[in-house]
Formats: sequence, structure tokens, C-alpha cells
Amino acid sequence: MGEKLAVYGGPSIRKDFLPYGGQWIDENDIQAVVDVLKSDYLTTGPAVGRFEQAFAKYVGAKYAIAFSNGTAALHAACFAAGIAKNDEVITSPLTFVASANCILYTGGKPVFADIDPATYNIDPRSIEAKITKNTKAIIPVHFAGQPVDLDEIHKLAKKYNLIVIEDAAHALGAHYKNRKIGALSEMTMFSLHPVKHITTGEGGMITTNNKDYYQKLLQFRTHGITKDANECFKYDGPWYYEMQYLGYNYRMTDMQAALGLSQLQKVDIFIERRKKYVAFYNEAFKKMEEIICPKQMSGADSSWHLYVIRLNLERLTADRKAIYEALQKENIGVNVHYIPVHTQPFYHKLGYQSGICLTAEDIYNEIITLPLFPKMEEKDVRDVIAAVNKVIHFYSRKDVE
Repeated sequence: MGEKLAVYGGPSIRKDFLPYGGQWIDENDIQAVVDVLKSDYLTTGPAVGRFEQAFAKYVGAKYAIAFSNGTAALHAACFAAGIAKNDEVITSPLTFVASANCILYTGGKPVFADIDPATYNIDPRSIEAKITKNTKAIIPVHFAGQPVDLDEIHKLAKKYNLIVIEDAAHALGAHYKNRKIGALSEMTMFSLHPVKHITTGEGGMITTNNKDYYQKLLQFRTHGITKDANECFKYDGPWYYEMQYLGYNYRMTDMQAALGLSQLQKVDIFIERRKKYVAFYNEAFKKMEEIICPKQMSGADSSWHLYVIRLNLERLTADRKAIYEALQKENIGVNVHYIPVHTQPFYHKLGYQSGICLTAEDIYNEIITLPLFPKMEEKDVRDVIAAVNKVIHFYSRKDVE
């Protein structure tokens, strides 16, 4: 294997570098932001309200609350859910660190349940095994845009009186059993980072059908302050406001909201392009013994934020690192999603150890994320396929037997 690793090279498939993800900003988006810049409001104003209303309508929820970023939105959701010191919250290890960090922010304790080896989503059986008398909530993550098994998770939530906060950072526009993600649990978080389905630069959104959560989320994002006379302990007049608890400055600007509202009008087009390219990948790789393509759970319709392949290392003469580096040499901007959260040095300092979620840890060593974003052209997809074929062929075990 070492000899082959040393000689891999030659002319790359692409002359320019293709990233794994990216935004698509058009003239309408730019004009929407310019219009706000010419208006009386730059920070939180009428554009934020319009964006929230349109977003809630799109996902079918009663309320949507915009935040400065997705992590802030998750923090706010944990606060609204009442998560506090000694409360345990179960989440997935195969996710970005924000899915667990938000629990720590309110004093809670993240508990990691292992994942399903087919879908890479959190496994409900593992969730139930981790529930204790201190468990307060579940934060399931819709990995790569594929919905988790919400029916089973909701059964557990009802059985043990738990709150469900969906981390749908990857799943705007996804469906679970013909119902759009965003109005199925107590709260749902969406990310509006540039690599996601739509962007506000940085941004996040919580959707909910619960008025009490809605009011808490609004107040939390503005320092815990309210100006509502009906909510104040003491009301001195129209200038009066009260800080009733420790909140944060997590507000979204009107500039961001204007961009988001413009982007939202194109989200279904963006998702259809993602699905089209996924179909190309699936067709190209379905007969390759060296690659395991992503699988969808029955009843789930992914919105395909990521396309993650799993390497069948038994059929290869190289490890994931070598395959990754070879694809980078072909100017294909592959990535890895994600390093299991509990294996991070900070979490080790908190007492978490490797080996507690073996499926997630094993899969992490075998996965690579291929480029997938709507601004890609079909030629870009063909280049990715050609590069994967070239690298896999070079390292295929059948070629050296």
C-alpha cells in the first residue's frame, strides 16, 4: 500500500478547484440588500418580520424566530425548553459541535447516542438506552438533509416526557412521511450559513407551533428584554422596558433578512438541482464495490445538503486519508462530515471518552463528502465522478490481486 500511495499523481481532472459547497447569489439577492441599505432600518426591523413570516409559511409552522446564526438559535431553543444544570440532553455524535455545545451553554449535559449504520442518523434504540431520570430533551440531527425516524423519537419523547428540538441545519425543504420538516416537534432549528440551502451570510431560524416558546425565543435574542406592557412587572410608560432574565444579543439584521427572503423564493429550485446531481452520483457509483452510497430511510425525502460516500476499505489498498488527499490533488474539494463530537479534546476534558459510540467512530474513518451545491454545473458533477473513478480505480484492491 505504501508504494502505491507514493506514486499517485499525474495531471489532475480539473484545472480549477471545485469546493464542496457554496452559495448562489444573483442580482435579485443583491438588489434586496441594496434596498435595505437605502431604507431607514439596517438592524432588526420590518425585513426580519417579513422573512420570519415567509419562512414559517414555507415549513408550515405557526412561528419562526430569526437569529444571528444557527448556534445562537440552538442556544435559544435550549433556554426556551428550560434546560438547566444537571439536565441531560441526548443528541448525535456525528454532527457539528454546535448540536452539543448548545446544551452546555445552558448548563445541561450532552449525552451521545450512537447512529444507524445505514442512514448515519441517530438511532432511536440507542436513544432509549441512554435515557435516565435526568433526561430533559432530545436533539436529533437530520444528517446531510435526511430526516431522522421522527415517529420513533416522538414515541420515546411521549413515553418519557421529553422535549424534542430538531437540528435541521441540513434539512430545509426535506419531508418526513409527506410532512415538511419544521412543524413536527416542539422546536426546529435551521441554519442559514452560505453552504446551506439558502443563506443570510450567517443566520439561523427556530420554528415552533408553541406560543410560549415563541415569546421566550423572541425575548432571549434581545438580552431578555421585553417592552410589552402586559408582560412587565412594572410599567412606567411607552419608553419603558424590562430585562427579566439574562438573554443575549442574537438578533438578525434587516440586511441579512432581505437576503434570506430573496433566497427563500428560490429554495425549491436549489433543492431540485441538488437532487438532480445526487441522482447522477448514485447512478455513477451504484455498481462500485469500493463505495457505499448514502441511503434514505423509507418515508424520508432528503433535501440533500451533503452527499457523503462511505469507503469499503476492504476493497481498497489505501485508507480514507489517502483517498481524500488524492481527490484533493484532482482539484475536487472533498470534505469530511463530521469528526464525532465526543472525541474532541474539549469533550475529553469533560470526561467523555472514545469508544462510547462505536458505529459513529467507525463510520467517521470511512466517509468522504463530495461537492454538492446548486451553482454546480453538470460538467462539475462529471468531473467529480471522473475523479472518484480515477482515484478508486488506482487504489482498488482488485487491481493488485
